[in-house]
Amino acid sequence: MAKAPEAEVATLKEFIEASGISATADDRGFYYTIQAPGSGEKPTVRSNVTVNYEGSLTNGKIFDSNKNISFGLYQLILGWQEGIPLIAPGGSITLYLPPSLAYGSRAQGGIPANSILIFKIDLIRIN
Repeated sequence: MAKAPEAEVATLKEFIEASGISATADDRGFYYTIQAPGSGEKPTVRSNVTVNYEGSLTNGKIFDSNKNISFGLYQLILGWQEGIPLIAPGGSITLYLPPSLAYGSRAQGGIPANSILIFKIDLIRIN
């Protein structure tokens, strides 16, 4: 189980509170809001899933989005590995990830190093 450092969790908590976001804190150091729980069996880190998603920075800038794309969860960032299994197919979740559960200290595409990332994810199905 991955766990974010306390300093990152504190910064993320400040963002959540300052933005007035109603989110649940996870013991691993990220926050999430479940818009719809879905139904049926939930995926595991070994699952291959099909999702719609949108990723944004805390300033609202969208850096990535895709529809009907499939991944093996084990191939993805830790925040997705930990967060997507909180919902079942048909579910929707927003993940608020500290840097260590996202891309960490390396810049990635339009994502600055050490960024808090926000992902809106619809879990379409487990493949």
